[in-house]
Amino acid sequence: MNDSPTLRTATAADIPLLQQIYYSTRTEELANVGWTPEQVEAFLLMQFTAQHRYYHEQFPDASYDLILRNGTPAGRLYVLRKSSEILIIDIALLPEHRNFGIGTWFLRKLISEADNANVPLRIHVEQMNPALRLYERLGFTKIDHQGIYYLMEYRPAGCPARASAGLVCAPRGHLHRGALSASSCLRPSAL
Repeated sequence: MNDSPTLRTATAADIPLLQQIYYSTRTEELANVGWTPEQVEAFLLMQFTAQHRYYHEQFPDASYDLILRNGTPAGRLYVLRKSSEILIIDIALLPEHRNFGIGTWFLRKLISEADNANVPLRIHVEQMNPALRLYERLGFTKIDHQGIYYLMEYRPAGCPARASAGLVCAPRGHLHRGALSASSCLRPSAL
């Protein structure tokens, strides 16, 4: 990659762009449902709003960033950093910015961060997501299965063994301690 991508904190003014990024991750999935464009738009707006609200309520300490490629918005990266783990809440790129190594670049940066902090890096990935192979190539392994998602983990070499007691995956891939919660969707998207 010639020019390294950058991050910028997402703000309320970025909501239309964040909607566009989210919508782009669902286009293929909704292409053949037989809905009118208005129905698709209403559904996507409802889903985006629920997801956006859920993320900010459940992960208030996470970083919510726009991915920029040559200064142009290209996607989003949401990450929760804790002393015990780094959780990729969501990574998504607009279609015209996929397959340029941007997602891989950020994943490698997060792997380096996990190595330096000696904590696992985790992400939920849909079983049919083509990016699953990318995660595996980068050293992530499947450590749990929840519905249509795998919980995948990159574990630094010196990191203590995983303690799974009390960890459960909530619907649509959110990691929680204790009981499951009703949540909207978590969609690590095509890179």
